[in-house]
Amino acid sequence: MKLEQLKAKIKSGEIDTVIVAFPDVFGRLSGKRFSGSFFLDSVAKHGTHACSYLITQNLDQDPWEDFALANWDKGFADFHVVPDLGEIRLVPWLPGSVLLLGDLHHANHDPVVEAPRSVLRRLMETTKKEGYTCYVASELEFFMFEGSYEEAYRSGYRNLQPSSSHRLDYDLLQTTRDEEIFRKARNLFPLAGIEVENYKGEWGRGQHELNFTYGDPMTIADRHVVFKHGMKEIAQQHGKCVTFMAKPHAHDAGSSCHIHLSLFKNGKNVFHDPKREDGTKLFRSFLGGLLKYSPDFTLLYAPTINSYKRFQALSWAPTKLVWAFDNRTVGFRVVGHGEGFRLENRMPGADANPYLAFAAMLAAGLAGVQEGLDCGKMYAGNAYADEKLPHLATTLAQAADQFSRSAVAKKYFGSEIVDFYARTARNEIREFNAAVTDWERGRYFEKI
Repeated sequence: MKLEQLKAKIKSGEIDTVIVAFPDVFGRLSGKRFSGSFFLDSVAKHGTHACSYLITQNLDQDPWEDFALANWDKGFADFHVVPDLGEIRLVPWLPGSVLLLGDLHHANHDPVVEAPRSVLRRLMETTKKEGYTCYVASELEFFMFEGSYEEAYRSGYRNLQPSSSHRLDYDLLQTTRDEEIFRKARNLFPLAGIEVENYKGEWGRGQHELNFTYGDPMTIADRHVVFKHGMKEIAQQHGKCVTFMAKPHAHDAGSSCHIHLSLFKNGKNVFHDPKREDGTKLFRSFLGGLLKYSPDFTLLYAPTINSYKRFQALSWAPTKLVWAFDNRTVGFRVVGHGEGFRLENRMPGADANPYLAFAAMLAAGLAGVQEGLDCGKMYAGNAYADEKLPHLATTLAQAADQFSRSAVAKKYFGSEIVDFYARTARNEIREFNAAVTDWERGRYFEKI
């Protein structure tokens, strides 16, 4: 809805709560709730504020201390949050509520370049300067469990019961168990401006998938993060919980975030050659850039310690950096026809921050176009079984090191952003290395 519509709904009492939020480095929404009247009188005109530590913190909200952007010496001052008044979303699963996403600015009104929306906006502007319009769509997988988040927490996240007893891939009988939740989701998310093509069961027990309709990268990233937040709230309302971890179980499939991407110019898909029914030279160069530089950007496809547990052979997640037409064993799968011709990046997990993953794909692909690269011959066969093929990164540390050294990442993102996200990853690694895990206790408590 537009601002004038919101004013009318607040005046009539239909809307009483306005949520202003922004995505943090993990893609989570942080923000505040305002009364409708205060939002109109103040926030709509002047924005609001939020503590700067909110994008220099770990997942437990402990502030990391080694960032130039925000630290104790600077007093963790406020950022200015500017809500996007052009995109006011109804939150139909919460009574009387609307949501606005906002951008972070410094006190002098300069944008916080490290913020995820700022990173993606920069790459979209670069793409536009090159004369192209980008369209993306993301597929998102997740697991649903019986019991609330509070119950899962009290159990130490052990012995969680999946919402189905069998694998769910395209299964209509098993998914009927959760149809009350997913029918609600199908009907409510469009009211929040989130268009989804379909929901389906995925390969794991209690695993589900949805496919967003395509759009410009910022629109889809916004929808993506609002969906994740909303799906958690809807599941909680039904006494269940969902997780977007990349690999919640050692012996089950992980959850992916496949990204479909194409470039257009003057309303035409410039990836597709209609005469040859094949990819254009531009497409081959863009894909060549993804093949060459995706190792530099793996950190943004797989941002957590857990991400790298997903890259297992015969798991539906890729392990090799090759491409092919409609082959689910490779890193880049080419699909579609005509205006729908596109490439699918199968590397990102459900834990990826979509703003950063979309930006990474644009940077790598545009570098390939600028350098006139070619993607080479497509791969034929089972890429899992071919050990001669180039491998993906196997640890977060390896991915962070490659990102921090990458000249192409620094060119398209800027050195301060590269340092910021490499530092974020290394802080996560440091905390993991200091933790004592259930695996260690089970391995060593009695036996050592």
